[in-house]
Amino acid sequence: MDLGLKGKYAVVTAASKGLGRAVAEGLAEEGANLLLCSRDGSSIEAFASELQGKHGIMAQGIGADVGSKQDIDRLIAKAKELFPRVDALLCSAGGPPSGSFLSIEDEAWEKAFQTNMMSVVRLVRGFYPLMSGQGGRIVTIASSSVKVPIPGLVLSNTLRAGIAGLMKTLSIELAADQILLNTLCPGRIMTDRLTELDEARAGRENKSVDEIRAAIVQDIPLGRYGKPDEFASLASYLLSPRNSYMTGSTFFVDGGMVKSL
Repeated sequence: MDLGLKGKYAVVTAASKGLGRAVAEGLAEEGANLLLCSRDGSSIEAFASELQGKHGIMAQGIGADVGSKQDIDRLIAKAKELFPRVDALLCSAGGPPSGSFLSIEDEAWEKAFQTNMMSVVRLVRGFYPLMSGQGGRIVTIASSSVKVPIPGLVLSNTLRAGIAGLMKTLSIELAADQILLNTLCPGRIMTDRLTELDEARAGRENKSVDEIRAAIVQDIPLGRYGKPDEFASLASYLLSPRNSYMTGSTFFVDGGMVKSL
């Protein structure tokens, strides 16, 4: 299906690996021009060059940490320099560390708040002027914990739910500008982040990673972990002109793992 992204302008954060990288690849395959960022500047520059050569698009990478206001300001300035407008924005960020409530100090709360919540606030606010007037699409990556808290991830559980609330609110406030905002929640998608979480749980429970995953898969109706490109397919659609009437929604890409309505 042609998503109508050819020649459009998209920004993807935390795009050097994991779900951000998969979405960037999906958008490039559809012909979107890309501005990508990651904390690893050399890695994101190499990835942008790879996408440009592979798909014949304009792509540029910039080293930027979305937990930093100054870095987000630089990203926005670069977008203004490169693009006449921004049609699509994917807000992605690395997940906060695992841990129970009593084990986490204020510094970790503050860092997670800046990286996972304020990054979305600043990105949407900063890119709004590049979307207003012609409309746009914004997707934020949250987590299945928006519905079902994940044991040992109090930081993520708290902030991801807040992000979903923010996006719902913004979908109402920015509707007059034809800016459509949605939250996309991965379940068990095979990424480096998920491997780290599985390894941490295996250590806590004195089990192997294979044992941990075998137990988790039993609770997934489709019987397996998801693949990043399966997640990226829905993200690309929501970020495209093909999505013309879906806003303020929270979507789960989880193989049926979340059992709530």
